[in-house]
Amino acid sequence: MEQGTGAVSGTAANGAREYLTFTLGSEEYGMDILKVQEIRGYDAVTRIANTPDFIKGVINLRGVIVPIVDMRIKFNVGTAEYGQFTVVIIINVLDRVVGMVVDGVSDVVALAPEQVKPAPELSSSLDTRYLAGLATVDERMLILVDIETLMGSAEMQLVDLAA
Repeated sequence: MEQGTGAVSGTAANGAREYLTFTLGSEEYGMDILKVQEIRGYDAVTRIANTPDFIKGVINLRGVIVPIVDMRIKFNVGTAEYGQFTVVIIINVLDRVVGMVVDGVSDVVALAPEQVKPAPELSSSLDTRYLAGLATVDERMLILVDIETLMGSAEMQLVDLAA
């Protein structure tokens, strides 16, 4: 799945990793492309009682029950509106299939290890455990999310939800 972006000159041969970029509010995020199973439009979900607000419910995806997490609510960015342009990224992490609601999917970029900078330690109130780092692509700041750490965290309740 090789896709160039013009300004980024990186292939797997030089240690570059590919990231799917997506938007939440006015911010742009990136996640490891190898975790992505598919990208689809937002469908109605079946709500499950006593789940956090950011877990919108579940869908049946070809016989697999998939929890749907609204990343806009989870990260407290943007407005959680559901329309024809709302996108769900279906990911496969920790032997689980999970759907992530985002505002939009932008691109696939290849980033060499030296392009990724560590996330700054800003304050105790800001949780940076789920950030893999920051990168600049074509004058845009990209926030790289460690999607496995995020989805595997106890507060996500995804492991218990599926059990």
